[in-house]
Amino acid sequence: MNDALSRLAAHLGVMPRYQDQTDRWHVTTPETLSAIIAAMGFDPAAAQATLEQLEAEAAARTLPEWLVVTADHPGPVVDGAWALCLEDGSCRTGQGALPVLPLGIHRLDVAGQVTWLLAAPDTLPEPPLIWGVTLPLYGLRSAVQGGVGSYADLGGVVAGLAGLGAGFVGINPIHAGFPCDSAAFSPYAPTSRRRFSTLHIDAGAKPDDHEPLIGYDRVVPAQDAALRAEFAAFCGDPRFDAYLATEGADLQRFALHQALSDLHGAYWPDWPAALQDPASPEVAAFAVAKPGAVRFHAWAQWRAELQLAEVRDAARDLSLGLYLDLAVGTHPAGAETWGDPALFARGCSLGAPPDAFSPDGQRWNLAPLRPRVLAQTGFSALARILRAQLRFARVLRIDHILGFERAFWVPENAPGAYVQMPKAALLAVARIEAARVGAVIIGEDLGNIPKGLHTDLAASGILGCRVAMFEQDWDAATPTFKPAAAYDARVLTAFASHDLPTWRGWRRGTDIAWRGRLGSIDCAAQTAAMDHRMAEVAAFETTIGGRNIGRLNGFLAATPSRLIALQAEDLLGLIEQPNLPGTVYDHPNWRRRLGVSASDLARHPGVVQAARIMTTAGRRGLK
Repeated sequence: MNDALSRLAAHLGVMPRYQDQTDRWHVTTPETLSAIIAAMGFDPAAAQATLEQLEAEAAARTLPEWLVVTADHPGPVVDGAWALCLEDGSCRTGQGALPVLPLGIHRLDVAGQVTWLLAAPDTLPEPPLIWGVTLPLYGLRSAVQGGVGSYADLGGVVAGLAGLGAGFVGINPIHAGFPCDSAAFSPYAPTSRRRFSTLHIDAGAKPDDHEPLIGYDRVVPAQDAALRAEFAAFCGDPRFDAYLATEGADLQRFALHQALSDLHGAYWPDWPAALQDPASPEVAAFAVAKPGAVRFHAWAQWRAELQLAEVRDAARDLSLGLYLDLAVGTHPAGAETWGDPALFARGCSLGAPPDAFSPDGQRWNLAPLRPRVLAQTGFSALARILRAQLRFARVLRIDHILGFERAFWVPENAPGAYVQMPKAALLAVARIEAARVGAVIIGEDLGNIPKGLHTDLAASGILGCRVAMFEQDWDAATPTFKPAAAYDARVLTAFASHDLPTWRGWRRGTDIAWRGRLGSIDCAAQTAAMDHRMAEVAAFETTIGGRNIGRLNGFLAATPSRLIALQAEDLLGLIEQPNLPGTVYDHPNWRRRLGVSASDLARHPGVVQAARIMTTAGRRGLK
């Protein structure tokens, strides 16, 4: 292997090897090193010269590019003169010791070099001992009603569950999607995580969509037509003017992207070359020529945020209120990557290493963040994304928080490898944004966990995730599940997740049957997996003292876990799971309805029984 290439890769944080979940070691190939270095914006053919330049720049620095400091405490002592600009825009100069630094991200200039000071609390406070319900927002309309669930539907559900004593209501990601492509309905592959989905605005759309599975090819166009009709009748509002002024250039750029998508298609790499650069004269000319088209998309964001604010207000009596989910990445051809191209790696996708169900690993078609650019810009992109979600939620789940330590990059034509991320800084930014509003952060820490990550999450006060079906003694000869008392405390515990089978589906092995039907496992593997599942089911029944959902919920309630999440699919007795990882359209992902209307959910016997169990166990969700 080219020594300069491997040393440059190491300098940039590319790991030389990794161990997957099947305990196999993988050595990062020269082809992968070259592809990842190129995706980071460097020429792998000039590895030696690039390495020398980067090492010289690092050696010349007085301070590193970023420092995590404790908020509301004096900053570090600087050798020489400094200029400090706080997050609120106030600036001062001095020499030696820095002043007390308030919560936030501040810019320090020393000898012409910039260091970002991440002034964060050392840890976040522990949340109360409560329970809540997680549900798919899209599934809140019955087949009779048609269409997808709206923010208004969600507000009604929140109010109903608050009456039963729930402390939070969690939903799938509601990031902005692709209104021009009705097939791009996965909530985990958004066009922008900074903006919100307009599909769920209550605009009176009446799509001809009354099947058990949601037909997005009918729902998306109907929603777009309803929103455009509402906008055509819009005569202005001072609140909208204030929103435009507050959101500024960031909103303008997003709306411009969406307007260009209306004309040229959902994915910007397919546009005319001159329009692929947001700073081009042609893009500026379009903005001048089509102000109404751009204004429509800004207005739609305002409408979404108004209705989300109503949901937030409906949740004001809950201990934690609305619980949102942050997707791990963004679509490589969406608004985020178009608006800030230097921040994202090209030619690589986020993914996952090989495991039992994906022997070749997974490629998620999500754009990785370039860690160097993220650091050089003061982590502002992450801060803005978190802040947008926490404007409406007091619980935020960060999907695949393993990516805060290392992200698995998969080049287009080479095996994947891990890239180290600035973990301490990313955790500090999460603490900063949570502390601003008193929110709880949950990190989805399942899978191939790096050593020390659980400890770092706990030290930050970020809750982990525990899934009951995985809480086993994996070294035992036969399935052996943890008793309730052995569960961790500073976590959110649930039976499963949207990527796993429901309670009834797990007991039947429905997910295994799907894998066999789709050919991802052969007949022998399917039989072996089903035999093992039946042994797991029997062992779990013994652990919880029965086989019905009431026993399961009582078991979860008895754990010391601070938060318990009950999935609506389980409370309603559904069999099929919302999403089957590794599939796109061959399994009906993100299309299943809950089967009851939003107004009836809190009155369903399964939901009422679960609330009674949680309350009896001492978990109360009201303030």
